[in-house]
Amino acid sequence: MSDRTTSESTKYLLPEEHLPKAWYNLAADLPGPMPPPRHPLTGQPMGPDDLAPMFPKGVLEQEASTERYIDIPAPVREVYRLWRPSPLIRARRLEKALDTPARIFFKYEGVSPAGSHKPNSAVAQAFYNQQDGIKRLTTETGAGQWGCSLAFAGNLFGLSVEVYMVRISYNQKPYRRALMETYGATCIPSPSPNTAAGRAILEATPESNGSLGIAISEAVELALSRDDTKYALGSVLNHVCLHQTVIGEEAMLQMEMADADPDIVIGCVGGGSNFAGLSFPYMREKLKGKKVRCIGVEPTSCPTLTKGSMAYDFGDTGKLTPLMKMHTLGSNFMPPGTHSGGLRYHGMAPMVSQAMEHGLMEARSYQQTECFAAAVEFARLEGIVPAPESSHAIKAVRDEALRCKAEGKAETILFNLSGHGHFDMQAYMDYFAGKMTDTPFDDAALQASLDTLPKVAV
Repeated sequence: MSDRTTSESTKYLLPEEHLPKAWYNLAADLPGPMPPPRHPLTGQPMGPDDLAPMFPKGVLEQEASTERYIDIPAPVREVYRLWRPSPLIRARRLEKALDTPARIFFKYEGVSPAGSHKPNSAVAQAFYNQQDGIKRLTTETGAGQWGCSLAFAGNLFGLSVEVYMVRISYNQKPYRRALMETYGATCIPSPSPNTAAGRAILEATPESNGSLGIAISEAVELALSRDDTKYALGSVLNHVCLHQTVIGEEAMLQMEMADADPDIVIGCVGGGSNFAGLSFPYMREKLKGKKVRCIGVEPTSCPTLTKGSMAYDFGDTGKLTPLMKMHTLGSNFMPPGTHSGGLRYHGMAPMVSQAMEHGLMEARSYQQTECFAAAVEFARLEGIVPAPESSHAIKAVRDEALRCKAEGKAETILFNLSGHGHFDMQAYMDYFAGKMTDTPFDDAALQASLDTLPKVAV
């Protein structure tokens, strides 16, 4: 136990021997089975063998697993030790500034080499691909956190990595591109002329900002074209949510050290991985009777949980991926070019979607300017500059803390600060210069996209 865990401390550090030995799988405890992925042409259920052209064996087994705990391989835990266990920090200065009786804690994932929670899955996926003899990985990235993480992990396990980065983020965040290249990866703006999917978008919209759905299409298309190549996804799928649960398992031990138990657990949601990582272990306890609210926070410009439909849909714009049962805005939906690139995805993790359907969580959305205001306040009080994605969680924390103040409730709030904003300073510069705007949501565009959802008989 760290010597900084007294009652006056703000930081709770777990010793290395408490690094989790297993990932937790919420699928084992959900009230009903997960709906299976379905074939994009026939609509028929797909099994692990059908997905083998895209993913390695170890990943496929985890994707379909209903085992409650899955052992973390020793080589993966060895890499995790570079930064895990990550710290739990009490935000005392924020509490004081808000004059709230609430206690606020955050799990800080920005201490990883890539600066976010994403390596928790990238390292595991790179390991399983190496075990299968794969030489090359393709992937997409929104804001760049996942691309940097897979570049880092691929280098450690001897894999070449090709990253298709959403064009608006490619232009906004050059230092994330540079970090990918530093780790040895190739970074390409998407849509690109390298793929049929990219060329089709560029022909229709030459100045397209791109989207995660388009970038996924490009990465999948290339992975399916070569036997030595697999595709790696940084969010959404079951195995990714599984890998991230090291966050919540560590947080539970650290909250015990702080003699605290959260009443509210908060994370931002784009595809759902960092929210799942912190909240799924708490949902496990909620299913046993524990009283805890889990809140997923998304941008108003891409409101998958708060305005989307629960339906089978493609995970990509090019309609190459299997159909997944999830909350979706429709694979044709094009989110505005906001600075929270990691949250600009039309779909939500099927397992997070099921948690929503079963009443295990709540969802809310915010505009980007109010989130940046909360992020700046947090940075000035706590010293950490949050990634734009994490600013959504901070805004919700602020609102919940002020509700506690108004109601006179001394509740405990835990949130995931899933990454730092050191490569996002242009976004902060735009905010300070008054150049950041809130784009009105286009309900007509949403309806047009939802009208194209595939018809699947279940």
